[in-house]
Amino acid sequence: MSQTLETVYGLHAVSALLQRHPERIKQIWLQDNRADARMQHLLELAESAKILILSATRQQLDERTEGVHQGVLAEVTPSQPYTENMLQLLLESHSAPPFLLVLDGVTDPHNLGACLRSADAAGAQAVIVPKDRAATLNATVRKVACGAAEVVPLVAVSNLARCLDKLKQRGLWLVGADGEAERDLWQQDLRGPLALVMGAEGKGLRRLTRERCDWLVRLPMQGSVSSLNVSVATGICLFEALRQRTLKPTL
Repeated sequence: MSQTLETVYGLHAVSALLQRHPERIKQIWLQDNRADARMQHLLELAESAKILILSATRQQLDERTEGVHQGVLAEVTPSQPYTENMLQLLLESHSAPPFLLVLDGVTDPHNLGACLRSADAAGAQAVIVPKDRAATLNATVRKVACGAAEVVPLVAVSNLARCLDKLKQRGLWLVGADGEAERDLWQQDLRGPLALVMGAEGKGLRRLTRERCDWLVRLPMQGSVSSLNVSVATGICLFEALRQRTLKPTL
């Protein structure tokens, strides 16, 4: 039985695959009238990895994707999210204090992709999501993540509350974002072993997730809007954590 292939498109996403997992790529389709420097670099990577390269018109690529393909599409063997056991091994392999992002039921693949991109930029070691009723890796996530989906491990767990309990047993502090919290993000110590916990679009944190957080924090909103998109809020929280974790102590 032939294996079902997954579609990955966009220059960043395909380039990241070529650099990190070329063995997964079966063939690459390139738009026939693109010859700029970025496309040439991608072509060189593909040729170096001895990957089959096919030519296609823009219309043909449009028909095979649901987003902006930037003239490149790859057919690859599907990747699988990390398991909880793999997460434990990952945490043991890092010498730096754990720095994780937990997404409690984010369902929009665009939001998941943006969160993966921010997690990579802020230096998070992994992103944890529930296995059910949440977005997972697909072509849209990879395109929005701009290569981060090939770098930051996505851990899918069957029971998020139980996973959070295990993280606490390992010494991680759980800091959840909640619009009703009394403490501002800026007041919270985000150094040391940390898991930032973000809620789903519109619904926020589920009760069992909220109860397991050591602290709840809110973003201090100054304008007329009462909340931010989850990927925007996630980026703010991640980079406040990064600022604190890299800030040199004053003498």
